[in-house]
Amino acid sequence: MNILVALNANYLYPLKVMLKSLFENNPSDRFSIYMMHSGVTEVDLMDLDSFISDHGHSFVPLFVEPSIFKKAAVIKHFTSEMYYRLIAYRYLPGHVDRILYLDPDIIVLNSIGALYRKSFHSAYFIASEHEFPVKMARPFNRIRLKTPKAKGYFNTGVLLMNVSSLKKEDSVRRIFDFIEEHSQKLLLPDQDVFNALYWDKIIPVSGAYYNYDARYFGLQKFSLTNSRLGDIEWIKENTVFIHYCGKQKPWKGTYKGALGAFFRQYARALSLDETRERVY
Repeated sequence: MNILVALNANYLYPLKVMLKSLFENNPSDRFSIYMMHSGVTEVDLMDLDSFISDHGHSFVPLFVEPSIFKKAAVIKHFTSEMYYRLIAYRYLPGHVDRILYLDPDIIVLNSIGALYRKSFHSAYFIASEHEFPVKMARPFNRIRLKTPKAKGYFNTGVLLMNVSSLKKEDSVRRIFDFIEEHSQKLLLPDQDVFNALYWDKIIPVSGAYYNYDARYFGLQKFSLTNSRLGDIEWIKENTVFIHYCGKQKPWKGTYKGALGAFFRQYARALSLDETRERVY
């Protein structure tokens, strides 16, 4: 299976924790990890290559010229690398027909196979909408992005991409034109671009399973679709991806979210791996 990430050097540690959780919970699968970056050093790339190959998988770094999004809006805690997933199809080799993009601030709790093998039909992406507070903002987002028939406002942290179809359409010019035209109006920059341009090319899947927003764990017991979303045991058994969205991250000492326990579990496993390497 093909996995895509896009990040700068600040996210290398959470990336390794995320990959550790992916490998441990998908033990019979083999992965090709593609990483889009603009400034990760050769030393760090070699370290990642060793880490990934030691677990039986392959690593393919993809360098992106850093000036490519120099005019794009970057706000709050976002970086220009957030846009890279939108043009990933241009950088991926021809034999890659589908790929699963994952943000590095994610923990994988269960097998990804069912999602990875879903049929695209005529769609370009399979993605999830967060239950809180996005669903309540659907009408606002449809008006703001001029997408009245959109099925939702989808998070870009977990995206199954139909690379073959994206290569055929090659909408990179539309992407850059939209960013330039709307640069002052983008609230969640890459996500706004994604939802505005591809609203009719997205198959929705449940965020409870495939993109659980850790920020709203305490509110999930009020879910209209599944009141067990606030139950950690249900999450362990059913959720595939926990996503630590927003500024507060579980690798920082100030993090207080209850679901940070999952990140710490795999951070400890990673630490044990590194300790064994030093010993042997």
